[in-house]
Amino acid sequence: MDDHSHEPDPDKRMTAPMQEFGSREVGVGAAVTLVGLLIAYAVPFLATF
Repeated sequence: MDDHSHEPDPDKRMTAPMQEFGSREVGVGAAVTLVGLLIAYAVPFLATF
């Protein structure tokens, strides 16, 4: 059987929950969340005035 996988060894692949992350990634996630909340709530609220 031919292996048509795009990865060198699919059995050694790591998924996101298994990978470690640092404070930089936490900061980026918090910033993205803040921008998303501003777009979702603040912009429509300010547009009503």
